[in-house]
Amino acid sequence: MQSTVRTATLQLLRELGMRTVFGNPGSTELAFLGDWPDDFRYILGLQESIVVAMADGYAQATGRPALVNLHSAAGVGHAMGSIFTAFKNQTPLVITAGQQARSLLALQPFLGAQNAAEFPKPYVKWSCEPARAEDVPLAIAQACEIAAQSPCGPTFVSIPSDDWARPAEPLELRKGSRQLGPDPSVVDDFAGVINGSRRPAIVFGPGVGREGMQELVTSLVEKISADVWAAPLISRDGVAQDHQRFAGFLPPATRPLAEALSGYDCVLVLGGPAFLLHVPDNRAVARTMPTILQITDDPVLAAASPLAASLIASLALAVPALIERLQPRTPSTAAARPACGIPVATEPLAAEFVMHVISGLAPEDAVFVEEAPSHRSAMQRYSPIKTNQHFYAMASGGLGFGLPAASGIALAHSERRVIAILGDGSAMYSIQGLWTAVQERLAVTFVVLNNRGYGAMRAFGQMMQTRNIPGIDVSGIDFTELASALGCPAILAQNSDTLKGAFRTSLETPGPTLIEVPIGAAAAPLYE
Repeated sequence: MQSTVRTATLQLLRELGMRTVFGNPGSTELAFLGDWPDDFRYILGLQESIVVAMADGYAQATGRPALVNLHSAAGVGHAMGSIFTAFKNQTPLVITAGQQARSLLALQPFLGAQNAAEFPKPYVKWSCEPARAEDVPLAIAQACEIAAQSPCGPTFVSIPSDDWARPAEPLELRKGSRQLGPDPSVVDDFAGVINGSRRPAIVFGPGVGREGMQELVTSLVEKISADVWAAPLISRDGVAQDHQRFAGFLPPATRPLAEALSGYDCVLVLGGPAFLLHVPDNRAVARTMPTILQITDDPVLAAASPLAASLIASLALAVPALIERLQPRTPSTAAARPACGIPVATEPLAAEFVMHVISGLAPEDAVFVEEAPSHRSAMQRYSPIKTNQHFYAMASGGLGFGLPAASGIALAHSERRVIAILGDGSAMYSIQGLWTAVQERLAVTFVVLNNRGYGAMRAFGQMMQTRNIPGIDVSGIDFTELASALGCPAILAQNSDTLKGAFRTSLETPGPTLIEVPIGAAAAPLYE
């Protein structure tokens, strides 16, 4: 039997280990999806942005590129918010989209995508619509390789619908390195600065979690007896928050960030920018900052960190090289963290109490997904990510990632319970994602903190002394009814006992459960 573009592509995907496909099908994808092979798994999402977010979570959890199959033009348009988030998350995705048949493209056909390869830019690393049908397998192989190269990110291939049946030879894969080696002279310089410092600190960015470097970075922290901070707006886990050297979370504003680091003479930033800011503060603070060293695999982040001396390299190669050159230090007293009292149950329940309950009942190997921006500080204080637990959040600030990403993560880690902490506004961006979680019987506990609006906007309004803001109050949504309509068991938890019982029940339920928790509508502080 003659090899076709489709058979060559399926064989390529097998060799790449990409047998799970996330998609929402359309007519331009039927030639690829017809007679679907038994050794492939198709994960259906009910809207394209949900599909991409699920694949984002799956790829982050597996550490390998994930394949997304979208519909032509409009489908890609629906997905763009999640593509932007995947780009900011530095998630390796190969996104394919159907295109109308080549024989019709000159006639401006229905469902034809004009300039298809340009549409998702600039939020993909690379994109193309192959010039010839027989080039499709090669384009997908190139997309996979580029997506997985440091820094990782999504790539895009537009495929005309009549390409799949054209003849094409199978593609032979070649192996290559995906890591960036460090410059030994710069490693020596960094080691000299750290060894000569009186009081060093380490800041971990999301790259530590992306590269699975939590244990090695913890060893680095302990060797030099450094305090360790989480980077502003952190989207992945790093050194466990119950570690004695963990000092806290840096704020995304210049002045308080500089104050937090003022007691150190050297700060090493690992796997992230130095620093990601969000709150405007025009006061000059450069003269008050300590010496800043940065290790990142992203040259763009390095260039955007003018106060730091940068080493562009993969953490997996740079951190061991640095550890070898560092002198061990006598353990010193760690920075004191503000004490957090045990929150009490109120009516309605406060987010701090909800986080405290979840932390106390969560499994030791739980995976946490957060998309509740107005309650992030409550989670950081009362539900710390401990050793053997993992954490995922959006790096983009765009809503809709958390709920479907939790499902993608659960697909990758079927043996672990995933706990998704969601705001009501966030949940409504992707509530259809519950349907996929039900169909796949995914072990996810979705906790919706319902403050009846966009709490982060309320908080920003207070910070900026802005009053009478329209469009931030959202009331009248019954999340338990929505979940039930999508087939997901749901519980309304209005008091302490109901919350504890609902959470225990969810942990014993094989598939997903949604818990709606009405909480106070007052604005919570965004950054403390």
